[in-house]
Amino acid sequence: MDWGMRNRLAGIIKPDTGRCVMLAVDHGYFQGPTTGLERPGDTVAPLLDYADALMLTRGVLRNVIDPGRRIPIVLRVSGGTSILVDDLSDEEITVSIEDAIRINASALALSIFVGSPHEKETLTNLARLCDDGHKYGIPVLAVTAVGKEMSRDARYLGLASRIAAELGAHIVKTYYCEGFEKVVAGCPVPIVIAGGKKIEERDALTLAYDAVSAGAVGVDMGRNIFQSKWPVQMIQAVRSIVHGGKTDAEAWEWLEGAIG
Repeated sequence: MDWGMRNRLAGIIKPDTGRCVMLAVDHGYFQGPTTGLERPGDTVAPLLDYADALMLTRGVLRNVIDPGRRIPIVLRVSGGTSILVDDLSDEEITVSIEDAIRINASALALSIFVGSPHEKETLTNLARLCDDGHKYGIPVLAVTAVGKEMSRDARYLGLASRIAAELGAHIVKTYYCEGFEKVVAGCPVPIVIAGGKKIEERDALTLAYDAVSAGAVGVDMGRNIFQSKWPVQMIQAVRSIVHGGKTDAEAWEWLEGAIG
């Protein structure tokens, strides 16, 4: 792995802790104006000081993110479907490597749909993206997307995560599950967990704590931060778990004090 690749990864996964708090705000690429992201620039601005990296699309990045903010960009480069279709797995690469370089992306993010009708296409998309990334020293984050009929258990997520790593992904984003230690043990690259749908703040903190305790290097949370009534305090509480070594109970106690 060359210097540029290692440097970009070090901007995302902090070397002093080996952990990462990524803020995901790429939902609009298939959901449209997601609740809390109707005006993404306003949503993101107060959270940037507490995020290690920002995962989003090039359209939102170019139009509403201050280029003066020095934050690593994990660029969503797959898409082509929307919530109006039944099969979200029919994605393609939607951003050229040249445009990713112009944007100064620190990583490229793409979804794979293992077990879906378009499994082969999404996996070959990942392989091609890894080839392009290696040419220019840009790491790839593979998202193990889960369709409506797919189970989120350790067997499935372990399979999807390992396949992503085997095809060249440098980071895998997947879901937390019972037996998550097995998913981590079977994946030779760092794993960050997806926050998923909005849940209660206390539960989201427990999710973050359980995941890093089981071996994840961090979180890529979106809705559980920007849809919270207290997004700034929430991302700080998550950060205290991921980087500060706090338990979920300690982070919740701090959050209660901060919002009370």
